[in-house]
Amino acid sequence: MTLYEKRILRVLEYIHDNPAGDLSLDQLADVAAMSRFHWHRVFHGMTGETCAQAVRRVRLHRAACWLVQKDWSIGEIAKKVGYPNVQSFTRAFRDGFGVSPGVFRKRGVIGAPPKLTPLEREKMFEVNVEQVEARRLAATPHKGPYIEIGGAFEKISAIAGLRGLWPQVEGMVGVYYDDPNAVAEADLRSHAGLQISAAAAMPEGLEEVQLPAGKHAVLLFKGPYAGLRSAYDYMFGEWVPKAAHELAHSPSYEVYLNSPADTAPEELLTQICVPLV
Repeated sequence: MTLYEKRILRVLEYIHDNPAGDLSLDQLADVAAMSRFHWHRVFHGMTGETCAQAVRRVRLHRAACWLVQKDWSIGEIAKKVGYPNVQSFTRAFRDGFGVSPGVFRKRGVIGAPPKLTPLEREKMFEVNVEQVEARRLAATPHKGPYIEIGGAFEKISAIAGLRGLWPQVEGMVGVYYDDPNAVAEADLRSHAGLQISAAAAMPEGLEEVQLPAGKHAVLLFKGPYAGLRSAYDYMFGEWVPKAAHELAHSPSYEVYLNSPADTAPEELLTQICVPLV
């Protein structure tokens, strides 16, 4: 990993961890340990976006996660992502996502999911048993709330972009090792990964994660990521006890078939893959 890659990754991590902090060009140049006169040109040249665009993108992504995962008011969220008032936050959010924060929150179904009959749940959460090929990931670990894994995906996406690796990437995958109903949020372990071929060189700075081939229970979930927990509850609370399959000693993972960067929340497609014996 080059010195300049390390600087850019350090800055992206700083933005993600400090959305309400001082993210001015001067401050980010200090984080990068570079002269302000050159930093912006280097950042734009290597990432294809300005520092201001990166700050806005990360802030809005954090806000979108909190809108559907937290019961904080829109005003609180606006402050937590660095906007001085609800009006400026709403304008920026509408420009980024095409809808207001309030509409986005309603689509994300914050709070308890609606009561469904067993038949309605079965139709909503269809599970198929499939033979799945092995997956090899170039990944980075994340510890903490699963909804905050976005920072880890920021890192691997930046590395892929900086090194021209996207043509080799076969997909984006999140691996989740712990049950959020049993493990404290701060202790949850996961990996954000780029799926690459067995022949590809492992990018420096990323870890290799092998997901074995074999029989899997696969649930295709359509909708905002906030609803995934309900899909997991159905999988492990209703489907598994009734199915004639044993769970394998291997973690569940998610395959993201499209991206929230260019897809409406209700159109997001996620495969939940649970290994079986």
